Amino acid sequence: MRIAVLIPCYNESMTIKKVIEEFREALPEADIYIYDNNSEDHTDVIAREAGAIVRYERRQGKGNVIRTMFREIQADCYLIVDGDDTYPAASAREMADLVLNEKADMVIGDRLSSTYFTENKRRFHNSGNILVRKLVNRFFQGDITDIMTGYRAFSYTFVKSFPVLSEGFEIETEMTIHALDKHFNIRSIPVTYRDRPEGSVSKLNTYSDGAKVIGTIFKLLKDYKPLQFFSAIALLLAVYAAILFTPILLEFTRTGLVPRFPTLIVSGFSALSSILLFCCGLILHTESKRNRQNFEIQLNIIELLWIASKK
Repeated sequence: MRIAVLIPCYNESMTIKKVIEEFREALPEADIYIYDNNSEDHTDVIAREAGAIVRYERRQGKGNVIRTMFREIQADCYLIVDGDDTYPAASAREMADLVLNEKADMVIGDRLSSTYFTENKRRFHNSGNILVRKLVNRFFQGDITDIMTGYRAFSYTFVKSFPVLSEGFEIETEMTIHALDKHFNIRSIPVTYRDRPEGSVSKLNTYSDGAKVIGTIFKLLKDYKPLQFFSAIALLLAVYAAILFTPILLEFTRTGLVPRFPTLIVSGFSALSSILLFCCGLILHTESKRNRQNFEIQLNIIELLWIASKK
């Protein structure tokens, strides 16, 4: 059973050596890959000296790095972790065993159930994590405790069937939603979280990256659950049309006159738009169901090809 530890890095020279050493101790049989994303502080040199396999991704952004990692690496279990020394290597063995022995497709290293809220010192990150968790679980009927953790383990099937669309930090949200929508076997274990050491700077922008994450949730809701998405908009337009039309109808029944034609026209267009959006949702829902059927067939093909390659 091959285990690959994947560490995306951008200017993590302060911590990368310690991370490599800890994960080599926790998983001595694993291959440790560092994917350098245009670091300017010699992160790649330090990682290579520490014994890691160093590769490069020149397109900036964590999503781009993970896309390249998943395409290039072949393994039975993929363990992905940030290079900032915020996640414990002590949990790596348990996470890998859940994938290798208990057929989990994605194992989430849950920070929010342990020390995250006391360790994290960045403003609005705590409330932001809670908001994202509530939105994803509400829209996609999940019970995920930590949506945006950077500490996860994956099966071969998940990695080779996951279409990476994001370029930045919204990749974790995309992974979680994909796993929920496609009914993968998701497991979660609490892991201790420690804040970055002094002098190490986070690359996550609270406001811009937070907005991208929220946008990703609604974009994937449209793609994965089009009937729910378009029906909600159609309902709002229908209510708006009814609010405009009701006083006109009452006036007409009382006097036989329609004094506000512009309002009537807007009401009619709103009602028509509502019907069209609902119909679009129905059509896209059917297409989404067909895509899900094709995806299940593709999963079987991926599994067969992987088994055949190991013989």
